[in-house]
Amino acid sequence: MSAAELSDADLERYARQIVLREVGPEGQRRIRDASVAVVGAGGLGSPALLYLAAAGVGRLTIVDDDRVSLDNLQRQVLHDSGAVGEPKVHSALRRLDALNPEVRVRTVERRLDAENAAALLRGHDVVLDGSDNFPTKFAVNDACVELGICAVIGGILRFDGQVVVVPPGGPCYRCLFREEPPPGQVPTCSAAGVLGPVAGVVGSLQASEALRFIVGAGAPQAGRVLTVDLLDPRVRAVPFAADPDCPACGRRAAAAPAETRA
Repeated sequence: MSAAELSDADLERYARQIVLREVGPEGQRRIRDASVAVVGAGGLGSPALLYLAAAGVGRLTIVDDDRVSLDNLQRQVLHDSGAVGEPKVHSALRRLDALNPEVRVRTVERRLDAENAAALLRGHDVVLDGSDNFPTKFAVNDACVELGICAVIGGILRFDGQVVVVPPGGPCYRCLFREEPPPGQVPTCSAAGVLGPVAGVVGSLQASEALRFIVGAGAPQAGRVLTVDLLDPRVRAVPFAADPDCPACGRRAAAAPAETRA
């Protein structure tokens, strides 16, 4: 691809990433042609969506059934005080359109679950999970494994965060956490708290991983949990192995009929 295939406005808007050797005009074309779904327009989805739109991802799908509340605004920087009471997908659409009107944004005002995940995520190149509950994370993982889509799953609590990348054919979220924890075993952000910038760091890492996957830059992140600690600041990559008996991606799943894995 030659730079001439990008408009003058594209060359100016994306100049700082096009100049990167790992991106270049061909990488920018891949970003422009990519389709990314973001599940959750809250603490993690906010920075992820802003950076994906700013980078020029051609198509974004936002899946969220929640409304903006005042206590969201401490960390959910996609929204503002005027959006309180409004569906998050509407607030997100308005902000992203103002940031980059060239990006096509589709909104889905409903909760993603195990029943509808495959239908909602089919056709995307990458899915970012920014949900605040394990059932949704497992539903995203299982659907992406089934569909052969790269998933980038994030989580935050207090001063800590983590990112797990699940590329097609790689170890998945269920290899790391086989089953959902019992209700109440893992504290929620509403009960235990979260420092706002933790969401910014982790959501930005998710956007970075999605863009790296799209352009094929750097080493694959498969089979590693990227952990962030902002109280005693450090970032670590902790490896984990594929589970041959994983119910989503292991031998047992591969041998099962497709309808039993959906």
